[in-house]
Amino acid sequence: MKNRIIPESSGFFVGRVWNPKAQGPSVVFIHDNEVLDITSKTVPTLSALFELQDPIQYLQDNIAKAESLGSLNSLAASSQNQDSTEFKLLAPCDLQAIKACGVTFAQSMLERVIEEQAGGDAEKAKSIRNIVLGVVGDSLSNIVPGSVTSEELKKTLQEQGMWSQYLEVGIGPYAEVFTKSQPMSSVTYGDDVGIHPESHWNNPEPEIVLAVNSRGQTVGATLGNDVNLRDFEGRSALLLGKAKDNNASCSIGPFVRMFDANYTIDNVRSSEVYLEVTGSDGFRMNGVSSMNQISRDPLNLVKQTMGENHQYPDGIMLFLGTLFAPTQDRGDSGAGFTHKIHDEVTISNTELGSLFNRVNYTNACPPWRFGISALIKNLSQRNLI
Repeated sequence: MKNRIIPESSGFFVGRVWNPKAQGPSVVFIHDNEVLDITSKTVPTLSALFELQDPIQYLQDNIAKAESLGSLNSLAASSQNQDSTEFKLLAPCDLQAIKACGVTFAQSMLERVIEEQAGGDAEKAKSIRNIVLGVVGDSLSNIVPGSVTSEELKKTLQEQGMWSQYLEVGIGPYAEVFTKSQPMSSVTYGDDVGIHPESHWNNPEPEIVLAVNSRGQTVGATLGNDVNLRDFEGRSALLLGKAKDNNASCSIGPFVRMFDANYTIDNVRSSEVYLEVTGSDGFRMNGVSSMNQISRDPLNLVKQTMGENHQYPDGIMLFLGTLFAPTQDRGDSGAGFTHKIHDEVTISNTELGSLFNRVNYTNACPPWRFGISALIKNLSQRNLI
């Protein structure tokens, strides 16, 4: 599905492309398989589009005025060419803070507990997994985080010496919310996605990412890969930044599908997010993350991320977490899954399209050079701000 960049069904898909003529990014809208440049003084950034009172109406009003940058198929093809000098996809966000919620599904929460108990050692994980599941069993499947029942379970686990910081954010009142990456640092469809060269136990994390404006309004959704280094985080939760925020370790895209009458937060709540990993060694892995299994409602996660105690004047992109936690052995029995260089990763959803990346080491991925200061300078030269 890596070439089916967006679904054939209608919808309002917006994003960003690198425009070689402008030597900078253009805000685009996909209409009838054409990539339309809607960059203007009103909408110099995607963040500005999301801040409008009625972004959908703005898109409809500006179709006739927009310049075509070519077909969507051509853009998809050039975006997979690492050396392309043509128009190329950029992550569909710019000034927004990139935040992520962790431990939002019971199954992945248990894997975090296992990482912690194993101290980041993949070879110990299998035996510890059996012990943890023996203690916890199915008792987490219907737990409402922060409820009386969850507090009772917390007490039971503490008495058995099985309490964990991951269980605290998994079934306690407060969600885990962290900074995944810096504004404008995310890669997207066709780019290499990075794993740290010192990591020997890592995995992709297929997720839905919400686009939220500064008023806390969720305006759309896209796909994301919250690449995770299980050995770093398992060694110490204080290494979360090292495990999560590295060069090219965050992929978002390909486009944000705006919420309208046909696509709403309810579609997100019932979404299935599919994962396919294909290795040059012949390895193949498939997985799925069912959003109806999430422990916290997506809008509750938005509310926990921003509000009267935490403002984001340019909005946020919010990863919602994943049910998927790979345990399939890739090599030795019990060693579980880890990436190898040149793995191909496709994350897909029938309503959002597909996000395709290849795996490389972070120090071999193209370094991040174009940041906020470069964007401001470029937009100023183009008389857009």
